[in-house]
Amino acid sequence: MQIAKKITLLFAILSAIIISLLSGFVWYFSNEFAFEDFYKRLEARVNIAAQIKLYDDGNNEAYAKIRNRYLERLPSEKEYIQEADKGNRGTIKTDLDLPNSFYDQINSGKMARYRVENHFYAGKYFQGPSQGYIVIISANDPFGFRELKYLQKILLAGFLLSIVLSFVVGWKFSDYMLRPLRNIIKSVKKIKAENLHLRLDIKNGGDEMTQLAQTFNNMLNRLETAFETQNNFISNASHELRTPLTIISGEVELALQSNTDPLQQTALLKIKDETERLGHILTSLLGLAQSGFNGKNQPWEDVRMDEMLWEIKASVGQVYPKSKIEIDFSKLPDSEEQLNIRANRNLIRLAISNIVSNACKYSNHQTVNLSIECKANKLSIAVIDKGIGIPEGDVQHIFEPFFRASNTNDYEGYGVGLPLSLNIIRLHQGSIAIKSTVMEGTEIKVLLPLK
Repeated sequence: MQIAKKITLLFAILSAIIISLLSGFVWYFSNEFAFEDFYKRLEARVNIAAQIKLYDDGNNEAYAKIRNRYLERLPSEKEYIQEADKGNRGTIKTDLDLPNSFYDQINSGKMARYRVENHFYAGKYFQGPSQGYIVIISANDPFGFRELKYLQKILLAGFLLSIVLSFVVGWKFSDYMLRPLRNIIKSVKKIKAENLHLRLDIKNGGDEMTQLAQTFNNMLNRLETAFETQNNFISNASHELRTPLTIISGEVELALQSNTDPLQQTALLKIKDETERLGHILTSLLGLAQSGFNGKNQPWEDVRMDEMLWEIKASVGQVYPKSKIEIDFSKLPDSEEQLNIRANRNLIRLAISNIVSNACKYSNHQTVNLSIECKANKLSIAVIDKGIGIPEGDVQHIFEPFFRASNTNDYEGYGVGLPLSLNIIRLHQGSIAIKSTVMEGTEIKVLLPLK
């Protein structure tokens, strides 16, 4: 999962937790105190009803007039008055189906409250001149209950809306915070082997993104220095090592022309063969080292790969005259543009030639098939032979420098051809896949990005 999505999801989860807790507190306290005013109205009616019942004087008539004139009758309001034994208040109870805790509060002399959904009860014990009473008033509060329902809907809608907003805000927030990182990634993708001199722009500030850009630039400095050193070594080594070999080869040729002693002729021919062999090894090693370099000084151009396969067939045929190479163009794409890649012509030709040469060398003059096709913005080149194959345990090591399969002792080679091809293909942002079975053959597929 992308960091931006993780930040957005985390932001939304935290917001949901905070808002749900806040909504829970609001609902809890609203539920606890929303009916406080209604309870007070019930308690006022309890007190007035008690005054009317207990006292037989002018005040009770006044209370009755006040109640009838000024107190609004509550929905489903009912009044319950029951005599209670003054000497045994612990037996106080009415015929109403109310919990014992309600009567316990009345028994203690306090104003008792109780609610069943939207039906409310308030009651209290009163002691008259000669008789005790308990007075209970019950009524419904549809307005308060309706307000709680509205509050519940508002909290739920607000919660859902806040989740949506938190996703939007979280996405914008993550986009803003990660924008410098995306700019760094975009700039890094532009830096390739041929333009290691490019650097990331560093803005003023000491945040982590600036430190990351500085660290990456420092790494590029070290890489460029190392590659330049390698390039200089390759150039110097190529000259310094080839010159002595050329001199030795020339001297051997002169000695062979002037010396007729058979033993010396044999020795000189051996020196000549080993000199040529050393020259081939040197060429392969320098090519392997250069293919791992940056290619900055190499020309890059549009290369038509179907035409190059014909060139490779001709050049490999000169090295292995008895080879049989067939090219399958049945899967060519409709557009010629899909046959072009951006590459260094000499290097990519060397890479494919090494693979085809190996196929011809180890196929014992059997047919080697080449094919080319376009798959998902990739150009696929397949080289299939019916040769000796590669043992299963050796396949994973076949691209290691100087490694040779255990069944190739009877064939000349140095173990640098395929590693060289792999380095060149990787330099071109491509890949190589290999499948092989002993005594059945080998299939190597090269994938290269289209231009």
